[in-house]
Amino acid sequence: MCRFIAYIGKPIFADELLLKPKNSLMKQSYHALEAEMTVNGDGFGIGWYNHFRRKEPALFRSIRPAWNDENLSYNASMIKTNCLLAHIRAATQGGVSIQNSHPFQYKEFLMMQNGGIHDFAKIKKKLISRLDDEVFQWIQGQTDTQYIFALFITFSGALKRKKGSLTLDDLSYCLSQTFAEIEKMKKEEKMDAPSLYNLVLTNGKALIATRYSTQPEVETRSLHIASNAECCVSEDGDLTFKPMTNNENSVLISSEVLNDNKEFWQEVPENHCIMVKEDMSVEIKPIN
Repeated sequence: MCRFIAYIGKPIFADELLLKPKNSLMKQSYHALEAEMTVNGDGFGIGWYNHFRRKEPALFRSIRPAWNDENLSYNASMIKTNCLLAHIRAATQGGVSIQNSHPFQYKEFLMMQNGGIHDFAKIKKKLISRLDDEVFQWIQGQTDTQYIFALFITFSGALKRKKGSLTLDDLSYCLSQTFAEIEKMKKEEKMDAPSLYNLVLTNGKALIATRYSTQPEVETRSLHIASNAECCVSEDGDLTFKPMTNNENSVLISSEVLNDNKEFWQEVPENHCIMVKEDMSVEIKPIN
């Protein structure tokens, strides 16, 4: 069971989220608090944006546990960005390798996930047959997340060719289309185990996150959001949120709350989608 955080808004240093909070992602790598599997030591990854340089994100992934990688500890305080995705992995499908470490990058997009498709191998061939050739060639690892991402890219690419450009609602529609197509394939193979899609998708300017299980009464994953506030971390690891100025907003999405004070956190309802637009307005809506 993996853990992740996603941040978008006022530029922030990566260590403010990855290392300093009392329940930082680093600490969750060896002692997660809201998961049955408390250790997530099968690698980690971070992706971040600097649109002054290019639209594609930077990406750093490792097969080492987050708690045991000095490159992460040493460099996180030097990374400042308006959009950051970070993930710690407990491997289920696919071995421990760089190619299987989240987040995954395709052109300007990043995607990461906590969850997956039970018995994915049973529909893997069907899913591949739905992919564009170029997107299929992009896949380098074995995780179901990469194939979910590839199917989304196929659907969004087709819609972009038709419309010319895509809105955030268009991307949300393509995600729903991806989930529905996977469920169709599962039904064809008479698979009835739940699929879980706690995932984040971003282009660095807007962001979508989902908390979705096809059978939430059987299996689910936690997800929380803090928004309309600026993240600040004291030297002793106390994460606080203060009101933003100049109508700015920052949004922090996390598998687990990062501090003891839950006043600023909202649990994302089951089978809902978080939409963060380029103006940093937030909408939480059901996934149909």
